Amino acid sequence: MAAAGVTEAFTLPPHLEAAEPPEARGLRRDDVRLLVSRAEEDSIVHSSFRDLPRWLAPGDLLVVNTSGTLNAALTAWTSDGGGFELHLSTRLPGNFWVVEVRRPGPVASLPDRNARAGTAFEVEGGGHVTLLAPYPLTGGLAAASRLWIAAIELPRPLLPYLERFGRPIRYGYVTSAWPRSMYQTIFATEPGSAEMPSAARPFTADLVTRLVSGGVQIAPLLLHTGVASLEDHEPPYEEYFRVPPETAERVNAARRTGRRIVAVGTTVVRALETVTDTRGTTSAGEGWTNLVITPSRPLRAVTGLITGLHEPRATHLAMVAQALAAAGAADPSAHLDRAYREARQARYLWHEFGDSHLII
Repeated sequence: MAAAGVTEAFTLPPHLEAAEPPEARGLRRDDVRLLVSRAEEDSIVHSSFRDLPRWLAPGDLLVVNTSGTLNAALTAWTSDGGGFELHLSTRLPGNFWVVEVRRPGPVASLPDRNARAGTAFEVEGGGHVTLLAPYPLTGGLAAASRLWIAAIELPRPLLPYLERFGRPIRYGYVTSAWPRSMYQTIFATEPGSAEMPSAARPFTADLVTRLVSGGVQIAPLLLHTGVASLEDHEPPYEEYFRVPPETAERVNAARRTGRRIVAVGTTVVRALETVTDTRGTTSAGEGWTNLVITPSRPLRAVTGLITGLHEPRATHLAMVAQALAAAGAADPSAHLDRAYREARQARYLWHEFGDSHLII
């Protein structure tokens, strides 16, 4: 469920889709623009990401996702010679995977719903991928599906294989291929995400130094992102997460002392809120989460958010609206509608290489 108003009020024009990293436009990562929503004051300020320290106070806690981006797109073909692209989404227990089947397109691959359980693919280097069942399994084994549980047999361990034969997932608005380094955040320590946790992309070593020097705390957690449902706007499915005890303790300490807890990305919101109870107490935890933030399940731990700009109909918009509510907005939907209108008028850029939105 997305925020009312925003989802119906605009169509994203192609010229507002970031087609390349800011570095390709002669900018640093932290030179992207920052739309600042000051929730209690109901004000919107246009800033730069490198000025983030201006908007945070000593003692505020930034929580970041340390998941690294995989080369999760593979060239594949069937026995009759048909060409496909497979997106590895989520590694499951038992070394099975959730995968998405796509077909070649004019710029980037497009969804393909013609595959069925039992379809077998070959991938480069002598690997094999066999579709076992639709994911989630709701309409029987014969049903069409965007995502599949698959058995993957590779000639070498996963990470070396993907390093050699895989490439980053990209969609049609990114008109050229870019190396995985462009899809990696400064916080990445453990590979596992199908797509970059992109809210953290604008952070640089210099910016982190300035934040920490100013008394802003940074705490890590992990959530491995699956593939986005860019064309279908489905809710996110189960994703693996891990919240360390030290991070849970720092979140609780910030809450006790009235400091802001700012999630860097919707992935962080999902992980933190999964382990936060109805009293607002956060615990360490590890496992799988299918949590979706909606008005009926508001935020309990997070009081601020750094995120990108989301498409109309995107389920993340409901989470953004709830972040505005948690930060003190009297009318979160109206504020979000106005913020997105201003972003379009000011020609902010959308998607993983685009501009940022800070909610405090």
